[in-house]
Amino acid sequence: MKELLETIVSDLVEDKSAVEVVVDEPNDEGVIVYHLHVAPDDMGRVIGKQGRIARAIRVVMRACASRQDQKIMVEID
Repeated sequence: MKELLETIVSDLVEDKSAVEVVVDEPNDEGVIVYHLHVAPDDMGRVIGKQGRIARAIRVVMRACASRQDQKIMVEID
C-alpha cells in the first residue's frame, strides 16, 4: 500500500526525492493512517483544484485497501 501511494504521488510532483510516506499503526477502530509528505511547492499538484486529485488518490487507496480487508485513511501534510 505504501509503495502504491508513493508511485501515484511521485508521478505528480516535480521533487520526487521529497515524497515521504509515514504509516501509523492501526488505531482502536483498525484504521491505518498514511501520512503523505511532499515539498511545499508540490502541495498544489497533489491536492489539485478543489481537492479533486487528493480525493482521487484517497478513492484509489481505499479501493485497494478494501480488496485486502483493511481500513485506511490518507492524510496529506
